[in-house]
Amino acid sequence: MPPTKYTASLKQFVQDHQSEDPAQLLFAYSGKTDFDLKAAVQQIQARQKAKQKLPSWAAKPDLIFPSSLSLEQASSEETAKFKCGIPTKGKSMVDLTGGFGVDTFYLAENFGKAVYCERNPELSAIVEHNFNLLKPDKFEISQGDSFEYLAKSDMTFDLIFVDPARRGNHNQKLYKLADCEPDIVSHWELLKSKGQSILVKASPMLDIKQAIIEIPDIQQVWVVSVKNEVKEVLLYWEKGKVSNERIIHAIDLKSGGPRELSFTYEEEESSESIFGEVGKFLIEPYSPILKAGAFKSFGGRFGLKKLHPNSHVYTCEVLPDEIPGRIFELIQEINNPKKELKQLFPTGKVNVITRNYALSADELKKKYRLKDGGDSFLIGTKVGEKYRLFYCNLLG
Repeated sequence: MPPTKYTASLKQFVQDHQSEDPAQLLFAYSGKTDFDLKAAVQQIQARQKAKQKLPSWAAKPDLIFPSSLSLEQASSEETAKFKCGIPTKGKSMVDLTGGFGVDTFYLAENFGKAVYCERNPELSAIVEHNFNLLKPDKFEISQGDSFEYLAKSDMTFDLIFVDPARRGNHNQKLYKLADCEPDIVSHWELLKSKGQSILVKASPMLDIKQAIIEIPDIQQVWVVSVKNEVKEVLLYWEKGKVSNERIIHAIDLKSGGPRELSFTYEEEESSESIFGEVGKFLIEPYSPILKAGAFKSFGGRFGLKKLHPNSHVYTCEVLPDEIPGRIFELIQEINNPKKELKQLFPTGKVNVITRNYALSADELKKKYRLKDGGDSFLIGTKVGEKYRLFYCNLLG
């Protein structure tokens, strides 16, 4: 929505009805307002979605929100603030794929000046309006092709940030950097010539090892999850930093503080898994660790035994401190599911997880008429050469 449409009466309508059903509002107020009702309802819908993702922005009545797609593709406040701890501070930064500007805004805290680039003129106008309200005089807005801007600029930036679009012309998911838009692989030398450091935000679906083949200069990788759901993969390069080891950071942002495992692929290759019988506890690494591929490093770092080469479920008798994973205390093994599950869960409520098991979680629930719920868990996995089922309680 263009800022010129965001009139005082439209803004007041949004504030008065921000908790109501947008479809009902369209029906109830059709033809009865002196402003664009559809635009107002779109703002209400956007703010309802932004309450969890961007709570401090959603609380500001003067800010304008873009279409649902731009909002969906924007970082959350939590992941945007996390990125502030990655690059070094400096005089200037540029965001080549500005979007709704969430990452631009929070990254800019580390820099004296920030340039926001965006091809979409309407989105660029919305962000300019918002930035003028949030931090006047901090941002320069460049509407148009960002690589043309970069090539013509006589500036060298302390940080170049880029978030390539992750879907192709037919909305398919993309796994290679060279297939994303803009293609940072073919523009990599330009980026290096204009930046002291480069931070790339990539899809959680990205093949990390393939990305390193595409851009061997990458020095560090962060796989970031929120509440155990991988949200983004970050790739980082800094001029003048030479290291024989590329560090991979797998980090889960939890309300009680982040949990992290850092490793190298060389460490992973040289590590060996120890396999053993099920102990008192079952442990599943947090999702960014699995995404990053630290299967052997995880077990070796915390002294855990693995149940099967392909299960990625670990066990121990005594819990190590600060382990970055979900911990389950074993109550009993289920040997006769048809009989025992009815006795243990008469209501059919139990959370079901399968990892390298004969049935998927949905298939297992359907077979024994179970539904997720309650505090108990069923974990189906392969131990040695047998599929086994365990009744557990979640500890953390």
